[in-house]
Amino acid sequence: MNDLRGASAIVGAATAALGEAPDRTDMEILAEAAKSALDDAGLSLGQVDGLFATSMVHNMATLSIAEYLGIRPRFSDSTMVGGSSSVAHLLPATLALQAGLCEVALVCYGSNQRSAAGRLVTNSAPPPYEAEYGPRYPITAYALAASRHMYQYGTTREQLAEVAVAARGWAAMNPDAFMRDPLTVDQVLASRLVSDPLRVRDCCLVTDGGGALVLVAGERAKDHPKRPVYLLGQGIASWHRNISQMPDLTVTAATESGAQAYAMAGLGPADMNVLELYDAFTINTIMFLEDLGFCTKGEGGAFVSGGAIGPGGRLPVNTNGGGLSCCHPGMYGMFPVIEGVRQLRGECGERQVPSAATALCHGNGGVFSSQATVVLGTEETI
Repeated sequence: MNDLRGASAIVGAATAALGEAPDRTDMEILAEAAKSALDDAGLSLGQVDGLFATSMVHNMATLSIAEYLGIRPRFSDSTMVGGSSSVAHLLPATLALQAGLCEVALVCYGSNQRSAAGRLVTNSAPPPYEAEYGPRYPITAYALAASRHMYQYGTTREQLAEVAVAARGWAAMNPDAFMRDPLTVDQVLASRLVSDPLRVRDCCLVTDGGGALVLVAGERAKDHPKRPVYLLGQGIASWHRNISQMPDLTVTAATESGAQAYAMAGLGPADMNVLELYDAFTINTIMFLEDLGFCTKGEGGAFVSGGAIGPGGRLPVNTNGGGLSCCHPGMYGMFPVIEGVRQLRGECGERQVPSAATALCHGNGGVFSSQATVVLGTEETI
């Protein structure tokens, strides 16, 4: 798999309509993001011959999207694995580019969840072995994992709150973030209880928004206006669908997807300059830091304490504000990758991580069900 290292590069990236976009459809938001990403890459819609997308609304996503955009891709993939889908799509896009099945790959996503539904809900079928207990999905599942982590490792409510506070600190420096007001640990702990032990500030936002990425083969990446960001390593893994079938409530398949990505990249956790993790809930960040090798299992709570992952901390995590404070339009996986690209291009202004050359971006789908990891790097890392 090392022949995939640097085989593709992201040459265009854009977001659209983050926050609230009343009177706009999910497809309109997606189309704006796609057009902006192609403009960023110096390309047109007519040059797109590879399409990779999923949707919370359209069950034949790439067919509907291609029709709406007016394109006829030679290769398309609409694999749906929840919120990690946009990260997972980078691997088949890379394979298709390497095999010559397409030359310009568009990965795109759009949602008007806040304007259309306004609630953190799932459109998945009720879990067959759990529905009779009346869970509130998806938060009940994440609360269960958080409770187990607290019981098994002594993780505290204050440590969970530190994750939300760090995310808000980054969001305060991001003009596109939906929530930018100051946030303290005490305010997180005093916020409304949603599913014990998780409170409302432990939960991701519900917003509108879209995002898109444009990929080309690594050897032609320099033909585009912006500094290319290369895909150094990628990994995908899943161990369960329903939370009742999760082998260990404190360990996710990120241990596997991360290991795959590191092996392909020839790098490890110590080599990462910035992390963009899918933080649907505060427990996610703690568990992914452990599972991706940034601290040992059970030490995630201590690791994030004292502002360690916020601005000025020892490890920059979720520098756009994450799903907790920047945006979360139904599925968040697109946005960690876009932020990783922008950090490596040096486009992040006040929140820019100095001299960032590598970024780890991670997606999560279902109830800790699907994990996808990508390691990105600048030209200097190839």
